Amino acid sequence: MEVRILHPQPKKARLPRAFCLEDDSIFYRLTIPMQRRIHYNEWTLLLVMAGGILKKTYLYITTFFSGMVALAVEMSASRLLGNIYGSSNLIWAVIIGLILIYLTVGYSLGGKLADKHPDFRVFYGILMWGSLAVGLVPLVSRPVLQLSANAFDSLNVPILAGAFIAVIVLFALPVTLIGMVSPFALKLALQDAKDAGKTSGKLSAVSTLGSFIGTLLPVMVLIPLIGTYRNFLFFSTLLMIVASLGFLIYVNFKAWLMHGWMPIVLILLWIFGARGADKNTENMIYETESSYNYIQVIEQDDYRYLRLNEGQGMHSVYHPTELNYNGPWSQVLVAPFFNAAPYSLDSVEHIAIIGLAAGTTARQATAVYGDIQIDGYEIDPKIVEVGRNYFEMNEPNLNVFIEDGRWGLEHSGTLYDIISVDAYRPPYIPWHMTTAEFFKIAADHLTEEGVLVINVGRSPQDRTLVNDLATTIRTVLPNVFVMDIPGSFNSILFAAQETTSWDNLFANYANLITMDVNLLLLEAMAVTLTSQQPDPEITRVYSDDRTPIEWVTNKIVLDYILIGGIGDFQ
Repeated sequence: MEVRILHPQPKKARLPRAFCLEDDSIFYRLTIPMQRRIHYNEWTLLLVMAGGILKKTYLYITTFFSGMVALAVEMSASRLLGNIYGSSNLIWAVIIGLILIYLTVGYSLGGKLADKHPDFRVFYGILMWGSLAVGLVPLVSRPVLQLSANAFDSLNVPILAGAFIAVIVLFALPVTLIGMVSPFALKLALQDAKDAGKTSGKLSAVSTLGSFIGTLLPVMVLIPLIGTYRNFLFFSTLLMIVASLGFLIYVNFKAWLMHGWMPIVLILLWIFGARGADKNTENMIYETESSYNYIQVIEQDDYRYLRLNEGQGMHSVYHPTELNYNGPWSQVLVAPFFNAAPYSLDSVEHIAIIGLAAGTTARQATAVYGDIQIDGYEIDPKIVEVGRNYFEMNEPNLNVFIEDGRWGLEHSGTLYDIISVDAYRPPYIPWHMTTAEFFKIAADHLTEEGVLVINVGRSPQDRTLVNDLATTIRTVLPNVFVMDIPGSFNSILFAAQETTSWDNLFANYANLITMDVNLLLLEAMAVTLTSQQPDPEITRVYSDDRTPIEWVTNKIVLDYILIGGIGDFQ
């Protein structure tokens, strides 16, 4: 098929307006001189039109992907550091603050460079280098992070701090280079000052939209699917492809060849650079990442331990024949015996565990109370999978709910004899499970003799969190009893109605010791009685509107780092 265009008078003519691509603000008018009678193949015209449209829009496409990668790097940085240092608000504040500083430097440098060299060759060269820098982050950071992990295990504060600073500095180059994109793109797109507002608005809009996607994509999809390290390589590769196409569209292939070695480096990084464990943890038999946590399984002397993130707490323990692990899990079993003696084991019919982890408490409760109904709430499906595969969390009486504990408990139609809240491990304390409103939900789901049990992390000298939680709980449950787990940084809070007391617990212990009951229960009761603490001080009440939990947990973490070595969070 041919398109025939006839022009009877002028010797040179332009395409009809339908084929004329105009853009006064960015590039140029696409015009084709013609003789009076010229034949055009339709595919040629379509290619010419497509090329013009691509040149008009690709700068915006570039800005979109640069915005995506900028936020993706920030989210990925939190996971990279969270594997070692945790994901407390202190870590988040440092990451966000420094990323913003790097972007600020990039905006400034990008604007100045664009004024001096408003050239697509320079623009896409910056993106090529920025994409390569993103891809190199995992390779360069791994030995530093492994050093950090060893320092964290031994609480070597100087090395820990130095390694943290080193890793943060690693992000300076890629983020600064990516930050140079926005002002540079505006300079290239803006040809007429009267369109400055419109052009700037478009660029900001597409960049922000990219940032939105870059916020969700790593956490929701890529990190659980391919891991943190390959996540960096994914976005590095994506940005390099965008930059390479930009060279071909606006410059030429010869100019791109000057950077042609960079994709080869990325390919090598994909093949060799992402191998190895995140930590040189002794006796580690499994590691993985989820949308919420970096997960490790440690095996030593037939014991298996579940460690999350920076690994300063054992979240679950399993042994094929042993049940007593001298931790907080078995103390949950003691809870109902604060009721008047003699309290029968048969009175316990329903248990809820918020913070199920790999099922240690559920396994112990089944051993003591039999095949009663246990509802376990765990927000991380990967932890549940690990529990089933490595911790024998396969009790037929255990109902696992993969959802937020507060939401799940609030929507449960069951009244429980024991509600265990095992979600407070500084610095990972979900504030919405520390408020009077939450404890009201818990109290409403207790039977008349039901008891609430809470595992709380603390520092050796600072009991602020214990006192604050006890004060808050007393707004709905009048009696609160506290015991400290020996050799650890953990306290257990028992909360119930007025008919409960320490005397009741002692009387029940004296009664059960003469009966044929599981020794695990008696051992847990003995530890509780010998580790009794005075009544908590009356301090402040946390609410959904105001919960200063960050102030409290920050102090606990700092005390732990400075004092260190005395015990563990469990």
